Amino acid sequence: MSDSREEYMRLAIQLSQQGMEQKNGGPFGAVIVKDGKIIGQGSNEVTSTNDPTAHAEVVAIRNACKNLSSFELFGAEIYCSCEPCPMCLSAIYWARIGKIYFANTRKDAADIGFDDDFIYHEIPKAIEQRAVPALPLLRNEAQQVFVAWQNMSDKTEY
Repeated sequence: MSDSREEYMRLAIQLSQQGMEQKNGGPFGAVIVKDGKIIGQGSNEVTSTNDPTAHAEVVAIRNACKNLSSFELFGAEIYCSCEPCPMCLSAIYWARIGKIYFANTRKDAADIGFDDDFIYHEIPKAIEQRAVPALPLLRNEAQQVFVAWQNMSDKTEY
């Protein structure tokens, strides 16, 4: 009997191929598993939905959270056909997924024209050295909303 982790990864790879062949987006797939059950899955839908955030991992996280009626996926594992880009890695952390398995690397993705590795290199740079300018504006006004959130007694923390 083969390792179930390999089966989940094979499904992620299959989803990446199906999504690509159906022209939904790039060659990426993801499967989320919790307690031995698949709770979410997805393939890249960037070009078919005109949504630059519709990466396979984000689609799978949205699917899993909807299926569990929860914004947290404690105890889950994600199987990605490629090492997650910075956005997807952040989403995985925000969802509180406990373990990441990946097949292709970010260098493999860069080698076929995806800019994940470029973004990984941008993140540690000082904000004023990044390729996309990020400029502070109206912080004092925005701080009022943060103070209101901090003082809210009935908020749902995450």
